[in-house]
Amino acid sequence: MRRHTVATIFVVCIALLSISVCTVQAVEEAKKYKIKIATLAPEGSSWMKRFHEASRVIENRSQGRLKIKVYAGGIMGDEADIIRKIRIGQLHGAAVTGVGLGIIQPAVRVLDLPFLFESDEELDFIREQLDEEFDQKFEERGYVLLGWGEVGWIHVFSKRPVTNKQQLLATRLWAWVDDPLAHRMFKQIGVKGVPLSLPAVLPNLQTGLINAAYGSPLSTLALQWYTTVKYMSDLPITMANAAVVISQKFFDGLPPDLQTILLEEGQHMQKALIDQVRRDNKESLRVLKKFGIQVTQTEAAFVNEMEDASHVVWQQLATTLYPPELLARIQKLLAEFRAGQGSSTK
Repeated sequence: MRRHTVATIFVVCIALLSISVCTVQAVEEAKKYKIKIATLAPEGSSWMKRFHEASRVIENRSQGRLKIKVYAGGIMGDEADIIRKIRIGQLHGAAVTGVGLGIIQPAVRVLDLPFLFESDEELDFIREQLDEEFDQKFEERGYVLLGWGEVGWIHVFSKRPVTNKQQLLATRLWAWVDDPLAHRMFKQIGVKGVPLSLPAVLPNLQTGLINAAYGSPLSTLALQWYTTVKYMSDLPITMANAAVVISQKFFDGLPPDLQTILLEEGQHMQKALIDQVRRDNKESLRVLKKFGIQVTQTEAAFVNEMEDASHVVWQQLATTLYPPELLARIQKLLAEFRAGQGSSTK
């Protein structure tokens, strides 16, 4: 009789436990989540079109349990403001350039070094080689790297031609206020930039506080800078990287199936976004020329001086932004890549 009673109690406990587990799973599956992400990318841009597309796919795959709200066009402030709002929980993630990524994990700025890469293919190769390493570096800072993106190859856009150092020194050139890499490069070549947030660039181009800024053809078009400038330097200074990141704390609070969906779609968006941005940068250059923007040829001596200055900056920023061994490893990988495949034109 006693054994029968114990067995009955055991069966009842197992049944109650099963019911409890099923109830928790049912509640978890019924719960809805919203990811609040901010970006400087304006509505209607290539970046936002891809974000909205990815958001729809994620919502459909999750059967409405996971939605993404994107605050576009800098309405949440510059990238430093966006990162701060993630840290205090006002936002959950961001789609930011290397400047914002560097606030989270400074080592990532090694990918933005001027004149480091000579082609899209080189950048693709290095990102592929270091992808897992950067995933870990962002995890160490409390973030999940969902996928890479790009702004494109960066050129100087100005109201007057900039083809040599003398012309550059006479230019009131914007310097992104939160970008230590840009400030160090400016200092090395003797340029006193005008520090401003990115959202402040257009109004200050209009008022004349600055008469030049740097960006990709696509960003210059999307941010309306093209309405105030007349010239674009033919010299590609760097490839501006970008990425979508979310708070590790928020990510860990999602059910496993939603985590999987988010990671998978982040990777899908990465390839689609990068391909789209590269196509749109080429098309944007054509449109800028149609609007009257003239592409100026940089003097060879100035190109050499800029490249020499950049090499000094690479070493200066080692240890302050990124480990010197990381830079050395990238240089070694690039040398091997170039030896095996050669450098292709951008």
